Amino acid sequence: MDNLISWQSTGNDPGRRKTYTEQVHSLDKNLGAFLQFDPEKGTHLAKEGGHLEGVPCAVKDNIAVKGFKLTCGSNMLKDFISPYTATAVEKLLEQGVLIAGKTNLDEFGMGSSTDTSSLGTTSNPWDISRVAGGSSGGSAAAVAAGLVPFALGTDTGGSIRQPASFCGIYGLKPTYGAVSRYGLVAYASSLEVIGVLSRDVETIRRIFHIIHGVDPMDHSSIEHIPSGEKRDSYRLGIPAPGDQLDPEVESVYTDVIEAYRDRGFDTKIIEIPSLEYVVPAYYTIATAEASANLARFNGIRYGYRPEWAENPEELMRKARDEGFGDEVKLRILLGTYVLRSGFQDQYYIRAQKIRTAIRNDLDRVFQEVDMLLSPVFPTPPFPHGEAGLSPFQQKMADRFTATANLAGIPALTVPGKLSRGLPIGVQLMAPPFEEERLFHAAEIMAGVLPIQKPPLFLDME
Repeated sequence: MDNLISWQSTGNDPGRRKTYTEQVHSLDKNLGAFLQFDPEKGTHLAKEGGHLEGVPCAVKDNIAVKGFKLTCGSNMLKDFISPYTATAVEKLLEQGVLIAGKTNLDEFGMGSSTDTSSLGTTSNPWDISRVAGGSSGGSAAAVAAGLVPFALGTDTGGSIRQPASFCGIYGLKPTYGAVSRYGLVAYASSLEVIGVLSRDVETIRRIFHIIHGVDPMDHSSIEHIPSGEKRDSYRLGIPAPGDQLDPEVESVYTDVIEAYRDRGFDTKIIEIPSLEYVVPAYYTIATAEASANLARFNGIRYGYRPEWAENPEELMRKARDEGFGDEVKLRILLGTYVLRSGFQDQYYIRAQKIRTAIRNDLDRVFQEVDMLLSPVFPTPPFPHGEAGLSPFQQKMADRFTATANLAGIPALTVPGKLSRGLPIGVQLMAPPFEEERLFHAAEIMAGVLPIQKPPLFLDME
């Protein structure tokens, strides 16, 4: 049911909408994709007569939708109702899209598992003992399980692409500035973007074309001018992945490279020396920006407020201590540290110089190749809890995805193969504004590696 047209009666037919709601609630008990599922509320927002009238979608719960909660997966905002709608969502509403609900995420988008959410746990529809990835794990799980044909997520260091890989679907991180960030609760403003997850490439393309564009409410938004070039084959750059890949991931990655070669793509092994420093540079910049952005959550204007405090200083301290989870506190502390007087040159400024070096290296590489093909994550979907990866291991694993965020370039997760019953994807990266190049390369591979349905799947046909 990847064709959006087949979903249109869901929102337009009250009887079918009721059945749909009941089925989603039943399936989501084991999945935990949604923090709020309310298609009836969504019908009051959608415009009539749009090309996608009645088509349901899910929205990650750090993106504002008027009348819906905006929790960011945090106790700090667990009861907050958004008073306005994000620009990207507004553009979907103008096309008649039905906002079915808000999806779970790692608290404030900080994590790779959706297990750091304070409001619930999201599981992988292929195996509920394993994580769906993060931080857009709820959006990825909802799409993979067939609960919605597409969902909006956000990507700060791989938060769309990694859960898309774990759940066996497509996930687009657009060029920075191509999609307005107005209405996105800020975590790391220079890195994060709003993107799309779906089970088919054409839906990704169509939704991206709807939501991109300059927005006067977001001064970081820019005019999107693609080259319009479309070829039957491209030259792929293959960065050396090192010795950090799980054998299952390495096997799938190798198979996909061979599949592209069989389809006439030329490949070239490339060296990008600065990639060694991606993770430390990314986390230095991201935590510094988090420290500044999350300072607004102080228990005074809105959000969680303790029952009693002796003075304003104690009120703010207790609000943050009780409202924020451990991972958020850790990143705020790290960010505050690297921004301290006397430490900025040693950490933050140096990280920004590394970021520039990464951009320069990629500019050079894209003179030689059309796209880069790399793994998304070094392991398959890992188990929940202590049996899985530690927080430190999860951070170190961002080396493949955070590159695109530091450089501001577009990237797309393409489903690869199943390994021991679990999906493993690969990642395509292209120069700025070349999303269409990614879509075309993914479509070519879709004929070779068709997308599959997980055990938890809602077939609305």
